[in-house]
Amino acid sequence: MPEAFFIRDGDRYLPTELTRGPWDPNAQHGGPPAALLGTLLERCERREDSMVVRLTFEILKPVPLTPLAVETRMLRPGRSVQVLGGSLFASGEEVVRAHAVRIRTADVAVPEPPPDAPPGPEKGKTPRFFPSGQQIGWHTAMEASFVRGNFTEPGPGTAWLRMRYPLIAGEPVAPLARVLMVADAGNGVSAVLDYRRFLFINPDLTVYLHRYPLGEWVCIEAETTPTPRGVGLAASALYDRQGPLGRGLQSLFIAERQ
Repeated sequence: MPEAFFIRDGDRYLPTELTRGPWDPNAQHGGPPAALLGTLLERCERREDSMVVRLTFEILKPVPLTPLAVETRMLRPGRSVQVLGGSLFASGEEVVRAHAVRIRTADVAVPEPPPDAPPGPEKGKTPRFFPSGQQIGWHTAMEASFVRGNFTEPGPGTAWLRMRYPLIAGEPVAPLARVLMVADAGNGVSAVLDYRRFLFINPDLTVYLHRYPLGEWVCIEAETTPTPRGVGLAASALYDRQGPLGRGLQSLFIAERQ
């Protein structure tokens, strides 16, 4: 069994089988590359007095289970607000592109919303993952507990998830990585179409955060809206045990399987 989602090899990151997604045995789930690129963007000219509040990922191609190169850069420096950019490359080809907004934090005397989160993971039920035909993948690398719905139960869903393994071998997992690993699951948690008949793949992911998660568990409360035009939208609310963290959005490509 692999020890982590990725193994660092110099300037490259080697994906293990734990990154494998449900659609193609040779392609990654969207969560691991989003968490990897988000982690490295957060480290870019790092500031301890700031946090990433928005990340947008464009998945340009299926991300293969091959070594990935990473580029990150400061696009707009600033004292209070910064914009960062980054990309993942496979065999020299850009496969994921991301932009991040980072804002300086400070103590401000505004009222905090009351704590409010779905029932905890101990109140949930065992997940039923989409059959992928693979013994190892994202579905085995994540511990999940559904308090509403299930992967194979059509309609809105609410699930707690946590990583069973480190993102990068030998490195601690950043709170930002934990929430990004979960945010890409909104489409699957709230699937409304029969996966045996339809494809519903997200070519992007945008996550807004007003704070980072505390602890290992992250909850995603998701709802999918499909349309007969072959597009859709998956919208998610993100929580930890203390309450809301932010929101996630995924546009969807929908097609009948051939």
